[in-house]
Amino acid sequence: MNHTVSAELVASVLRVHVTVGQSVTAEDEVVLLESMKMEIPVLAERAGTVLEVVARPGDVVRDGDPLVVIGEVR
Repeated sequence: MNHTVSAELVASVLRVHVTVGQSVTAEDEVVLLESMKMEIPVLAERAGTVLEVVARPGDVVRDGDPLVVIGEVR
């Protein structure tokens, strides 16, 4: 089953730390957001393989917008 890592607030995407096919573990930082001059790390909630990277640096995201899709561990 796939899991979508989503934004929890309105922010700009500063960095994307993962690529498609990369393995991640729970608590790995996948995206770095910026809101009101604060940097907010977004962490993977579970281990798996990155299936899709939706966010790009410079994007403005809102609460609930998908950032990264993680699939089962391969």
